[in-house]
Amino acid sequence: MSDYLLDEHDLSPGKIYRLLSGSICPRPIAWVSTRDAAGNANLAPFSFFNVVSANPPVLGFSPLLDGDANPKDTIRNLDEVGECVVHISGEGLVEEMNATSAGLAHGDDEFAHAGLEKAAMSGVSVPRVAGAPVAFGCRLREIIRFGDQPLAGNLVLAEVASIHIDDALWDGRHVSVEGLKPIGRMAGNDYARCTDLFEVVRPASGSAMSRQQRGG
Repeated sequence: MSDYLLDEHDLSPGKIYRLLSGSICPRPIAWVSTRDAAGNANLAPFSFFNVVSANPPVLGFSPLLDGDANPKDTIRNLDEVGECVVHISGEGLVEEMNATSAGLAHGDDEFAHAGLEKAAMSGVSVPRVAGAPVAFGCRLREIIRFGDQPLAGNLVLAEVASIHIDDALWDGRHVSVEGLKPIGRMAGNDYARCTDLFEVVRPASGSAMSRQQRGG
């Protein structure tokens, strides 16, 4: 067993990144579309992602600065147009999602690069992926920037303004895991499926919602 006090150990940012991404997993993936002020669309996946509030509904994802401390186009676009669409792709679009992680030139369209059709998203001016089963149209609340050094995070807090979901996946209460086939990001090039589930019943007081709020 090893203990590291980061102020005293010379762990490089790259080594810390590998430790974090290899141990905090599987991570859900936000597949985020944005646009710049000229209307050019961008689409990219981010696995530093989760729900951060239900009322109001807020999602959080954190694009890192690259190795040269440059921001992703997602951040540049959000600074210009404070809207985005966060998609949950499921396994069915994993190849297309992966294709949009390519380092294209600024202004190039990842939708076209991955062969994806755009569709209008209610409540925002940013297009969504037409074939994605779940999409959240969001308006920017704030970006928390953790510095200007390589691999520094930019935590985007995006409030959900609209929701698109395949009716076959949601019965008004539960989302079908079998239908959505969600995937999670592991370290490196590895992904995980949600096909080996087990149940642990929570104590009655363990839920964030009351029984009445849960609907039963």
